[in-house]
Amino acid sequence: MRIFDPHIHMTSRTTDDYAAMYEAGVRALVEPSFWLGQPRTSPASFCDYFDSLLGWEPYRAAQHGIAHHCTIALNPKEAGDERCVPVLDELPRYLVKDGVVAVGEIGYDSMTPAEDTALAAQLQLAADHGLPALVHTPHRDKAAGLARTLDVLRESALPPERVVLDHLNETTVARAADSGCWMGFSIYPDTKMDEHRMVRLLRLHGTDRVLVNSAADWGRSDPLKTRAVADAMRADGFTEDEVETVLWHNPVAFYGQSGRLQLETGPPPPSTHEGNSILRGGD
Repeated sequence: MRIFDPHIHMTSRTTDDYAAMYEAGVRALVEPSFWLGQPRTSPASFCDYFDSLLGWEPYRAAQHGIAHHCTIALNPKEAGDERCVPVLDELPRYLVKDGVVAVGEIGYDSMTPAEDTALAAQLQLAADHGLPALVHTPHRDKAAGLARTLDVLRESALPPERVVLDHLNETTVARAADSGCWMGFSIYPDTKMDEHRMVRLLRLHGTDRVLVNSAADWGRSDPLKTRAVADAMRADGFTEDEVETVLWHNPVAFYGQSGRLQLETGPPPPSTHEGNSILRGGD
């Protein structure tokens, strides 16, 4: 089977994770720009990070037969940090790059006025560049955060079918479905959703406009949770076509709106990226 993880932070993961993901069926992924755990101190550190998402990580992924794409944005966690906000002026030169398939992660963390401003500005950038948007709904006060997100979306130039509302759960899925947006669910070992809750939601709401991701990062997370959802769907009686719809066709359809998906990895990449290799100790 083929799996497309539509939200995973491989910068935080090892080459062993890439190998295990390939073995589990992962053949494509999207890596959204996100908070690194420690606050950045200038726009320059964002630019170095964005460059790695467009160069080093696709190189690492291709070593393991996985097609890597990314999204670019000022993330909600740092949208209120005055040291970081000027990166908004740098985004347009990245949003034209071939490997960028959406603007994201954008949205809310603490639902502050600064986050309102950053969200609205980046939705406009998505519209201006013909890109979809990956919108992070907050981990706290989820219902209020979704309502505030939808208010901003209604005032934007971006149509709902070009937006995925991520990190949804049982309390927010119905309103997200009614909005016309795509619905994203992050499957975690301890927090957010797990694979069994996800299967119950799929039974209730169907597979249309649903994206399932691992959102694996530097915290307690699991890059194989997309495969766990596939296995749980099969165990619950979903057909192979339904499994492939959720785990492959839906993310292809959503990010395909960018016109930039490259799902074939082709021959093995060169042995180095800008003179650097993933090998250590070999020479």
